[in-house]
Amino acid sequence: MLHILPPFHNEEDLKQFRQWGSKTPGHPENFETPGVEVTTGPLGQGIANAVGLALAEKHLAARFNKPDSEIVDHYTYCILGDGCQMEGISNEACSLAGHWGLGKLIAFYDDNHISIDGDTEIAFTEDVSARFEALGWHTIWVKNGNDGYDEIRAAIKEAKAVTDKPTLIKVTTTIGFGSPNKANSYSVHGSALGTKEVEATRENLGWPYEPFFVPEDVKSHWSRHVPQGAAFEADWNAKFAEYEKKYPEDAATLKSIVSGELPAGWADALPKYTPESPADATRNLSQQCLNALAKVVPGLLGGSADLASSNMTLLKMFGDFQKDTPEERNVRFGVREHGMGAICNGIALHSPGLIPYCATFFVFTDYMRAAMRISALCEAGVIYVMTHDSIGLGEDGPTHQPIEHLVSFRAMPNILMLRPADGNETAGAYKIAVLNRKRPSVLALSRQKLAQLPGTSIEGVEKGGYIVSDNSTGNKPDFIVMSTGSELEIVAKAADELRKEGKTVRVVSFVCWELFDEQSAEYKESVLPEAVTARVSLEAGSTLGWQKYVGSKGKAIGIDKFGASAPAGKIYQEYGITAENVIATAKSL
Repeated sequence: MLHILPPFHNEEDLKQFRQWGSKTPGHPENFETPGVEVTTGPLGQGIANAVGLALAEKHLAARFNKPDSEIVDHYTYCILGDGCQMEGISNEACSLAGHWGLGKLIAFYDDNHISIDGDTEIAFTEDVSARFEALGWHTIWVKNGNDGYDEIRAAIKEAKAVTDKPTLIKVTTTIGFGSPNKANSYSVHGSALGTKEVEATRENLGWPYEPFFVPEDVKSHWSRHVPQGAAFEADWNAKFAEYEKKYPEDAATLKSIVSGELPAGWADALPKYTPESPADATRNLSQQCLNALAKVVPGLLGGSADLASSNMTLLKMFGDFQKDTPEERNVRFGVREHGMGAICNGIALHSPGLIPYCATFFVFTDYMRAAMRISALCEAGVIYVMTHDSIGLGEDGPTHQPIEHLVSFRAMPNILMLRPADGNETAGAYKIAVLNRKRPSVLALSRQKLAQLPGTSIEGVEKGGYIVSDNSTGNKPDFIVMSTGSELEIVAKAADELRKEGKTVRVVSFVCWELFDEQSAEYKESVLPEAVTARVSLEAGSTLGWQKYVGSKGKAIGIDKFGASAPAGKIYQEYGITAENVIATAKSL
């Protein structure tokens, strides 16, 4: 339909479907196709995005609408199929939609009983409408979805009349409708009909036109929405102009959320720390940053997957976003990690100034990785607050101790993997995360207390990797020791001991590889001079990837097996994540 609406698309775009460089890829991509709002493809992501979009509408309406001016008032529509209904993420998201009473969310369920393997009778026989009623949705069944247009219109009207619940409109259809030989079969799910069947379908439907031809009456019928839309926009602009006169502060805040423009000086609110500041877990320091930002960044909202008291993600000056308190900014996702991530994608893509964050234990990113990958792909600047980031969580053992997770996100395109070492680096990580609106950020945060280190800085984090301490001259230290997060303190201690023996040692914090890799060659040389090959890295995780920084003559100390259940200090010792091992390794080079 979009190709009829210039300047979006034209007939040539349709002809280039799924071809290199076209605006019509195989699945909807918001970064490729004008008019596409979210990137879907993996089943269930779309309905979860829709829940996020509807949450954003309900939240903004509650904050900015007035008794005499309803300035935020739109519906979110979504189409989902049998495969989407089978995916667990859809139930996670729709459960929350019912709980939150998202009355302006209308989902069309294409009930065609066909998936790739064949008829849904082989694996999917539940009563979907009954399930959605149990989830708190209003449900409607349109029995003739092939050409029952009046039924569909009536269903939409009924859905809009129900304001306290989302609505599922089950639309029973025939997949491949009109095809004499392939209708109602899996063979039309994702494959072309073929030349002969196309001709047979044309004849069956009485469609005499050439390929890609759209009759003028069809064009005019659809194109009437252009002037109608322009009129609606003009009416809204006039309404907002009146709103702006009556409520200038609220209008300015809403405009900043819609435009994505951050308030002047917002980053000054981030806390600053000195080496004399008390040691603390970076998860606690994260909460300090979140609460500082919430006072100055009006679009910041989010929550945790039932771990708020462990992830330390509550905004203390706000209540909970709930059905009857949608203006609040603490979102309770429950134990629904995958749905949580995809809902946050929808929030982020609703308005540039909405900055959603979500949280769980770092190891449980495994439950939500598909949504995080879509964040990166569709340029949704979600902030992922991931605590309990290593063996440092101790006794909970290997089921909860991330090993391969850091490197897995470092391998993912268009996502920032940040592992801060103390308060200043945590503040720096948040500054980076807020600024990157088209690139999601993952913050890996400690459970255990960490010292506030001399030499760390917000500005250093912006470079990704930077020098924390150095007693050498001429950019020629004897050793370079590097680390991230909780292990930076360990390499700093190792450096102090080596210096006592007369060695010159540079300590480098590699809080974010992606940012460091984006720096100039000159800057990289100033941190990691090519002539200095005696390099050691230390990280309580997989060593994979460190070779590009330590070089062929350096050594990476890490963990390339699962963790263990024991006090954190004991695990660090047994796995060689110690200053003594760093010193011995450096001396061996």
